Amino acid sequence: MLSGVRILNIKKNLDERGVFAEILRSDWDNFRNNETIQQINFSTSKPGVIRAWHRHSRGQTDYISVIRGRVKICIYDDDPKSKTNGELNEIIVSDENLQLVRVPGFYWHGTQCIGETGSCTLYFVTRLYDYANPDEERRPSDDPTIINPKTGEPYDWKH
Repeated sequence: MLSGVRILNIKKNLDERGVFAEILRSDWDNFRNNETIQQINFSTSKPGVIRAWHRHSRGQTDYISVIRGRVKICIYDDDPKSKTNGELNEIIVSDENLQLVRVPGFYWHGTQCIGETGSCTLYFVTRLYDYANPDEERRPSDDPTIINPKTGEPYDWKH
């Protein structure tokens, strides 16, 4: 796993009414590195939809939880000064096995809905979105400079 990327398994409490789960708590300091959540975002994606690539250069950290469907989260390090330069993490998250994934924003990252049905994702972020000056750099999902270290080829979201 790339430095700072973490996965927390979320306990689902089931009863005759349905499911209850705590997705993020302020007392989970070790997982959150004492970071304060500033904003919570919600998105849905249709099957096959790719939302990539982007990163944040001003210190934002994203916490991602999929509450419906199945999603692949990819995280890529392209920092030539990093020990993990060229490494890529693929993490599969779903509503069946609830998890919270911590993604340091300086990594390129993105998601793809890989299930038969759509997905619903919650993003908890440590910086407010600045409409006038967004903290986002973007690359297309098929950017040839993001290399799959397993194949040496540009990353292909279809595999």
